[in-house]
Amino acid sequence: MKFKKKKLKKVDQRSPCFQFQRKKLKNGLVVLHEKRDVPVTTVMLGTKFGSAYESEKEKGIAHFIEHLCFKGTKKRTTKEIAFELEKVGGILNAFTSEQITAYHVKLPSEHLELAMDVIFDIYFNPIFPEEEVKKEANVICEEIRMYHDNPSSHVIEMIKRGLYEKPFGSFIAGTEENVRSMNREQLLRKHDEFYVPENSILCVVGNNDFEDVLNFAEKFCVVSGGEKLVAPKINFQFLKEQEKRKDIHQANVVLGFHFPKGSEKEVYAGHVFSTILGQGMSSKLFTEVREKRGLAYSVKTFYEAEKDYGYLIIYIGTDKEKVEKVIKVCLKEFEGMKNLADVELKEAKEQVIGNQKVEAEGSNETALNLILSEISGKAEDYYDFEKNVNKVCLKDIQKLAGKTEYASFVLRPG
Repeated sequence: MKFKKKKLKKVDQRSPCFQFQRKKLKNGLVVLHEKRDVPVTTVMLGTKFGSAYESEKEKGIAHFIEHLCFKGTKKRTTKEIAFELEKVGGILNAFTSEQITAYHVKLPSEHLELAMDVIFDIYFNPIFPEEEVKKEANVICEEIRMYHDNPSSHVIEMIKRGLYEKPFGSFIAGTEENVRSMNREQLLRKHDEFYVPENSILCVVGNNDFEDVLNFAEKFCVVSGGEKLVAPKINFQFLKEQEKRKDIHQANVVLGFHFPKGSEKEVYAGHVFSTILGQGMSSKLFTEVREKRGLAYSVKTFYEAEKDYGYLIIYIGTDKEKVEKVIKVCLKEFEGMKNLADVELKEAKEQVIGNQKVEAEGSNETALNLILSEISGKAEDYYDFEKNVNKVCLKDIQKLAGKTEYASFVLRPG
């Protein structure tokens, strides 16, 4: 199809239902936009500053800042931040990961200006009231305890510590000691250093015009300034640890492997590998560990990958007497991926591509994946997912299956 209008020549049209455009503003802010013929819009604004950039003493500061950005700005109270969006049906939230902290709202498309006004306000103009800092420290400490008390969440956090040296391997939320030692001045200074346009990405997915998105971004964004991020130092390790608890009845087992980073082309092989090995009831681990041997109820894989890191984990919940047997079976299935058949690879590719298409229906998920793609390389790579998955060959899978070093963590009843 040919277009006569010049401004549409740079539009990425890979589907009849949306258009993608990207622009970097003069102040350094990157703006991503996917136009969809639906009445709902997601606005997501993120900084490349996440927990990967923290020292051991300040571990948890990125997550703490995320909480405090909702506690009032120069022109809005905490209640007003939520009320202005919720009264038009909006849903506001945020998250912190290793290499991004992002704030997002999903609401009817006609309220784009309101969404961007509020999101930019809490992102660039928080005031961090002294009383809220102390109060929120208590809230975060309860969050830390919640994850610790949940066996499956705890072992997944611990396997990360087994794969990476501190500070990268530490829990994103930090420790209670760290959190309680942080003060308003320290938190606000860190915010002002890294919550700047040069480190920020805005993504809007919904039924809005790109020109409107750009106009609102220029209207609400602050001037440039602050500090640019330096690539985090990440050191590998392979710890094998155990812990006992008296208040549980099932052993929680996690095995961890270093896998392709989000910025590497091998990341697509990582997705295919994880899907075949442990995602879904047709996976090799589910078939061998649960269906054939009856060793576990829950057995699955997770693959985490951002720009500068990537790891695959195998999670199993099993009887404490069967831990060693389950680990042996899982390692055998992992190594057995070397013998994958062509037909299995073909079927797995279709599953991975299908999963991505289903996920892409959600505007929040698409906005996040576009931002992550921008951080790892360029946002447009997101639309080449199917093409890149189809490039994965048996040699790629065999190479990953050749990994023999792994970390492990076992939480046992006792």
